[in-house]
Amino acid sequence: MLYRTAATRSFLRAANGANASVARSALSSTIFKAQLTSSARQFPLARPTTSSLALATRKPVTTALIRYASTKPSKDDPIVEDPDVDMMAGVRNDMNIIKDTFTLKDVPKDALYLGMAGVIPYLVTSVQTAYLAWEMNNAVTTGSGVYMSGATAELLMDVIEPIQIGYGAVILSFLGAVHWGLEWAGYGGKAGWRRYGTGVIAPAVAWPTLLMPAEYALITQFCAFTFLYYNDARAAIKGWTPAWYPIYRFALTFVVGASIVISLIGREQLSSHYDSRHGISDKVKALTEAVEHERAAAAEKKAAEEAE
Repeated sequence: MLYRTAATRSFLRAANGANASVARSALSSTIFKAQLTSSARQFPLARPTTSSLALATRKPVTTALIRYASTKPSKDDPIVEDPDVDMMAGVRNDMNIIKDTFTLKDVPKDALYLGMAGVIPYLVTSVQTAYLAWEMNNAVTTGSGVYMSGATAELLMDVIEPIQIGYGAVILSFLGAVHWGLEWAGYGGKAGWRRYGTGVIAPAVAWPTLLMPAEYALITQFCAFTFLYYNDARAAIKGWTPAWYPIYRFALTFVVGASIVISLIGREQLSSHYDSRHGISDKVKALTEAVEHERAAAAEKKAAEEAE
């Protein structure tokens, strides 16, 4: 009787859904029959019948056991390791993009060689500026330069400054004139004043740098080169320039910008002991001093003549 009652309870847990009502009716009849039989025969424990086992092994329990057996890991199953993640794949991809950018394989060779040759004077003057500034700083701190005197380095700096800044103004004017040529050729259609305006703005910004102090002139030219590159990239998107032109301009602008940064870093400590004579105020001052000197000399000469 006790075993049958336990089997009945397991059947109630396994039953679900539509079989619930049928299970309850079968349960009541089974319990009623079991009580009559136990009261008549008084068996201490009865062996489970086939019908009771069938009730205990209904479909929900069987399905759960099958699922557990299929998902339980076995000792014989091979251990699957996680695939290795290449942490440097993104870095290599970026390096390949930079390499493809600087190969400039789509740029015409004539334009590439002439353009690279055009940035050499800017790069050379920037390296010379950094070297002369180093010599001048050594002359101030140690009393003498390493390979040349501080006075010689200062004289050479007075020559390098106008060459570097003047050449930068020429290059900026040339880059603006390129858009005039594209407009006259009708490349990408007629853009009118928008393309002409770029050609005018470039020299309008470049040539006033010839009258600025060296540091301000270099910073202004750096901003002008960056703006012109941005404008050229926008023009390429609109179809106003060849497809290779913005990549070509990026490479050249990168070299020029690096050269300007080298010059500015080299000149960082010169302001304390070097008075640049490149600015317009210095030129006006020097001109005024020269005129006054000539007037004083003429006055002395006239006084000497009158004394005789």
